[in-house]
Amino acid sequence: MRRSDFIFKYRVQNWPEYNKALIARGSLTFWVDEQAVSAWRRRSSLQGRGRPRIYSGTAIECTLVVRMVFHLSLRATQGFLESVVRLMEVDLPVPAYSTVCRRQASLEPRLQAATARQPRHVVIDTTGLKVFGAGEWYVRKHGMEKSRRRTWRKLHLCVDEASKDIVAMDLTTSDVHDSPHLPAMLERVEGEVGQVSADKAYDSGTCYEAILARGAVPTIPPRRNARFSSAKDPPAFRAERDAVVRRIKDEGRYSWRTSSGATRQSLVENAVSRFKALVGERLASREFGRQQVEALVKSQVLNRMTALGMPRSERISVG
Repeated sequence: MRRSDFIFKYRVQNWPEYNKALIARGSLTFWVDEQAVSAWRRRSSLQGRGRPRIYSGTAIECTLVVRMVFHLSLRATQGFLESVVRLMEVDLPVPAYSTVCRRQASLEPRLQAATARQPRHVVIDTTGLKVFGAGEWYVRKHGMEKSRRRTWRKLHLCVDEASKDIVAMDLTTSDVHDSPHLPAMLERVEGEVGQVSADKAYDSGTCYEAILARGAVPTIPPRRNARFSSAKDPPAFRAERDAVVRRIKDEGRYSWRTSSGATRQSLVENAVSRFKALVGERLASREFGRQQVEALVKSQVLNRMTALGMPRSERISVG
């Protein structure tokens, strides 16, 4: 019987705690907490000419978070927050939708991930986010030649295998390759990195060098036609890749993936599914700088949802 013939069934062990976490995701007081309210107004003076700003970066970021969690437009977000402030009877100004749109590109939100007690095992993958253009139904019916305005961006995610947090991300245009962005993302990963897993799109010397520079073990499946280096004294990254190719030839590809932990790379695919299901698979912004901030805020939202609680599953049977 082939491995593809097996159907694994799982059961969530911590359903009561996870159920409470799912309910808490919709709590407005969780997303607009006391810390955000206390830092709502801008306190530092503006350098240079111009009208002093009323709202801090925290207020703009909090507004964007509410917008993305509850899937609202900018105008609807303004009305939503104004009604909440009015019902709470709080003396708090709400930024206009035009102010939020204008200041979005200048925000510098920071990804907050759980502190790792041991070296991280990070898994990396890429997915696409829609910007505008025809949907799947239109493309299926009329073909791509009538959907030339269809545009999308590439979202590069770096996920902690243990905590499931997004520890680094990048948003690029759709015409770039995946591997050149791995070194920059690894530089933004805080703490010690013990292992990096990715698919064969990252099978390049640049990626191997960046991973080894962090003192981590690269777990990247080589291409099917991979060959050993012909150099007598190959560089460190070629020697590491040759060792992987040799293990695959001796053990088999599936055995190597299991023993090396490469199968954990599927966790980043789960993170992609959560990203698209919870915060959407489409970018609302049209300008590229604002799109980058939007993707970063959405990643931050996903990390806060992950911190609330995640399911712990166990395999119970094989069909």
